Amino acid sequence: MLQEFAYISPNNSKELCEILKKHQRRAKILAGGTDLLVDIRAGKNVPSFLVDLKNIPELKKIELTKEGLSIGAAVTCSEVINNGLVQKQFPLIADAAIQIGSPQVRNRATVIGNICTSSPSADMAPVLLCLGAFLKIDSFNSTRNVDLKDFFTGVKKNVLKEFEVVSQLIIPASMAKVSGGFEKLKRVKGHDLALASAAMVKRGNSLRLAIGACATTPIVLPDFPQTTPVEKVKKMAIKAVRPIDDVRASKDYRMFMIQVQIERLMVKILDQEFSLGFEMKLEDC
Repeated sequence: MLQEFAYISPNNSKELCEILKKHQRRAKILAGGTDLLVDIRAGKNVPSFLVDLKNIPELKKIELTKEGLSIGAAVTCSEVINNGLVQKQFPLIADAAIQIGSPQVRNRATVIGNICTSSPSADMAPVLLCLGAFLKIDSFNSTRNVDLKDFFTGVKKNVLKEFEVVSQLIIPASMAKVSGGFEKLKRVKGHDLALASAAMVKRGNSLRLAIGACATTPIVLPDFPQTTPVEKVKKMAIKAVRPIDDVRASKDYRMFMIQVQIERLMVKILDQEFSLGFEMKLEDC
């Protein structure tokens, strides 16, 4: 049964920050609610105030700014998947978003909510880490930027203070149209949590790899040359991850499948580069 709480729906970001300042730990932010409402029903989270972001216009935008692609805190996964700008310039984001839950869940869940839940298996995290995303965090007296790689601090923990809210997710414009891919291992063919996931992008002559569900937080490895042998990349990943045994998969299985995903991603990116080069040669004819 749902617990009793007061529902508040601010109309702008300033009002939102004032509400969070006033109520702090007694308030919880409602973006999509696909995790929060389940926790409230189970009695794991009992807020006195539920603060809904959905009526704040500036948090519902997907737009290009001077910093890059901006995704607001109230933007749903479905809106990201169907957005023409995302599909054309940052298709990897749509590839990750479509892995979240079912269509019904994606119609409600938000991209930033998936990040703020801070699950090690968050589907959006590996791709966004590879794309160098950062977060705009607002409070009643300031705004600060935090690189996504510095945001997660543990299992379902992050750097957010009780009176702060993530207002925007920014992907740098320099990451538009990069070659890349996303791999997610699940127990079933349909929607499910990741047992292990990996994303990789190529920028210039460098590759970047991020891994989910294999440590206490999603992780991103330092960039490495595209000529790095796949076996060396696998060793780098194995050294970086800390998978566990649980009811969904063993540590060894996760470790093995991360290596399989890395190999698939490197082949995919090389194929993308070959196809692009081939098309450019045809245009020159």
